[in-house]
Amino acid sequence: MQTILHPANTRGHANHGWLNSYHTFSFGGYSDPSRVHFGVLRVLNDDTVAGGKGFGAHPHDNMEIISIPLSGALEHQDNMGNRGIIRRGDVQVMSAGTGIAHSEKNHNPDQEVKFLQIWVFPNQRGVKPRYDQQTFRPEDRHNQLQQILSPSPDDAGVWVHQDAWFSLGDFDAGFATDYTIKKPGNGVYAFVLEGDVTINGQALHRRDGLGIWDTDSLSIQADNSAQLLLMDVPMSL
Repeated sequence: MQTILHPANTRGHANHGWLNSYHTFSFGGYSDPSRVHFGVLRVLNDDTVAGGKGFGAHPHDNMEIISIPLSGALEHQDNMGNRGIIRRGDVQVMSAGTGIAHSEKNHNPDQEVKFLQIWVFPNQRGVKPRYDQQTFRPEDRHNQLQQILSPSPDDAGVWVHQDAWFSLGDFDAGFATDYTIKKPGNGVYAFVLEGDVTINGQALHRRDGLGIWDTDSLSIQADNSAQLLLMDVPMSL
């Protein structure tokens, strides 16, 4: 088993006033050659956007882009005609493929929106762009791992062009469980949203990240009330 630990206070940070963003991997003005990606996981940004503010229309291509709101409401619009608002409990995905332009803004003028923006390298280039969002029941991740993303439209959650599975857990203090990695050769990047957990003997705290590979499974224990995101991804680009 191999691991890499990214404590919360080692992340890149950019505060633009309207946008306060923490970068687990190199992004924008933050560049660290040792922290460019974890397997096909390329971007993990922890963003807070001020009321009424947001990102103007901008392009992407050949990337799977996942947004997970933590609080507030995030408004999406793209050049395919999609418009939507996502809130805590929702997950949004875009397959940028041959090219897409979209904008994201805080839907509310008087409160912040907090969300995770995650980019995953696809296993197919030049696919037809698409957009989707789904709502998940928070009670379905109480003391269990709730799958929110997979490689298949026939499986639970939104889907992406990659052999990746994402799961969320909302754990009571003392809860313990195991997670079996979905595909040989995959690793898992664990990101602690709230609280404290111990994974395979490694203590983790709020917004810490831990990458684990060359193993088949993880043991997870909540040291207190905790929320956890697991990203099970191929390690080879």
